[in-house]
Amino acid sequence: MMTNKNTEMKTHRELQQLGLDSFTMSRFTGTTAYYRISRRHLLTDGTKHLAEKGACFWMMDAIASHLCEIGTEDWFVVVHVKVTEGRAVMIYEDGNDKEHARQEIPYTDFPLESITLYACWDQENWVIMLPSEY
Repeated sequence: MMTNKNTEMKTHRELQQLGLDSFTMSRFTGTTAYYRISRRHLLTDGTKHLAEKGACFWMMDAIASHLCEIGTEDWFVVVHVKVTEGRAVMIYEDGNDKEHARQEIPYTDFPLESITLYACWDQENWVIMLPSEY
């Protein structure tokens, strides 16, 4: 697949301008509020920031869909997203390298090469968060 200007990885400076550089993202610790994206799925301050600045609400929707399929027996899910040449792979696992699901995304302009997110079941909702917010 050929890449174009929209699918090229952003420079560190561009990520800083978007507020998606590692320093800014690591400053999200805990959360001051929860943001409902569906009946059983919440975002934290950090994942809401990521979704808005990275234009990736699609990613949060994909995570929510897979969490419904995975169920609540495992209350903790790690989501690894890797982007290469305008394509992404989302891997859902239990935190001990046991893979629950995998999804191929044929096109994305997500600005980061990779990101890891956590999802925790709180007995009522799945909370999707940055690792620094765990």
